[in-house]
Amino acid sequence: MHFLEREIILNTGIENLWQFMATPTNLNELTPPELHFHIMSKLPDRMYNGLLIQYAIKIPLFGRWNWLTEIKHIREGESFVDEQRLGPYRLWYHQHLLEPVDEKQTRMIDRVSYQLPFWIVGELAHKLWIKKMLQDIFAYRAKRLTEIFP
Repeated sequence: MHFLEREIILNTGIENLWQFMATPTNLNELTPPELHFHIMSKLPDRMYNGLLIQYAIKIPLFGRWNWLTEIKHIREGESFVDEQRLGPYRLWYHQHLLEPVDEKQTRMIDRVSYQLPFWIVGELAHKLWIKKMLQDIFAYRAKRLTEIFP
């Protein structure tokens, strides 16, 4: 099992950040272009518990993948989880947490627990490439969020 945790403080109130994060189509804004991310599901304006989102993503060296995630454990204005139902990982459990710093700033914490398929081959791929790829994806996400909420 692998873990990734990132924290960022954004210059926006928690309500404003929650509105952004609770809008499923905004995931497009936070995904690096080189992943050729494409949402295939018809999405509601706002996420809800049990929402299934299907998308396609191109992972360098691994090709194009269909990915199905479920949105769950929503605590309105505070947190939610996206959990892979079908996709490139054996397990993907991503917690999104929002905490007010003050009225004008919000701390956003991403905690991801994940496992790779293919046992030793998956672990080798993680060491050589996947760990860095995920760090780069979350660095891009942080950069975009600071541009959206300057």
